[in-house]
Amino acid sequence: MTKYLIFRLYGPMASWGDVAVGTYRPTFDHPSKSAVMGLLAAAIGIRRDEDVKLRALAESYDFAVRVDASGTMLRDYHTSQVPPSGTGRNLKHFATRKDELAVSKEDLKTILSTRDYYCDAFYTVSLWGKVGDVPYSLETLAQKLKEPMFTLYLGRKSCPLAMPVDAKVVSGANIQDMFNTRNADALLGDLKKDNSMRLYWEGANDAGVPALHTITRRDDPLNRKRWQFADRKENFAVVQPGGRDE
Repeated sequence: MTKYLIFRLYGPMASWGDVAVGTYRPTFDHPSKSAVMGLLAAAIGIRRDEDVKLRALAESYDFAVRVDASGTMLRDYHTSQVPPSGTGRNLKHFATRKDELAVSKEDLKTILSTRDYYCDAFYTVSLWGKVGDVPYSLETLAQKLKEPMFTLYLGRKSCPLAMPVDAKVVSGANIQDMFNTRNADALLGDLKKDNSMRLYWEGANDAGVPALHTITRRDDPLNRKRWQFADRKENFAVVQPGGRDE
């Protein structure tokens, strides 16, 4: 039996990022590794400029996600006013959004972008140690998710959680067995449920189901300051609804 940390993610809106080119900001259809590690880092209290701690977190755990409700796609035509940042010796820094908007209106510039979100999507997420000496025990991570140091959100700050994550440490013979300890049906309510659920996982742990295919995703965080990400392999399978709550 293997120990797993399991928790849920739900909000009215979520955005999980993807390779972004130009002004278009797409979203993947389920949480990325960088988003999940960022969520854990926020719960623990790791700041964005602490690259060594962030990288150690990403390298120490594998993760899996089950999509209980896919939600619906929302595409937003987004406008934002920002002041010029300057260059060289005239480089300007703004501590808050209020400071940005305090400059003269004539100096503000408008940035246009198109951003994708998923509405009313529900995910069950799990992770487990892939090295012997992990920086934080699963029990510590579960407690931190319940009492986070920084605000948790679903990919973007405009996407808050709408229910507690209900983090727990459970044991399972494999990944599918572990996910079967968490039945989301009672929580979904009037949300549109998926007839069959999609399961994604990484690493060499037994999934309990065969992978239908394996894809490469560039979402393994390398350097937060430079927005650099590494490739990783992610397996995919389709599983049927079911399970039980412990």
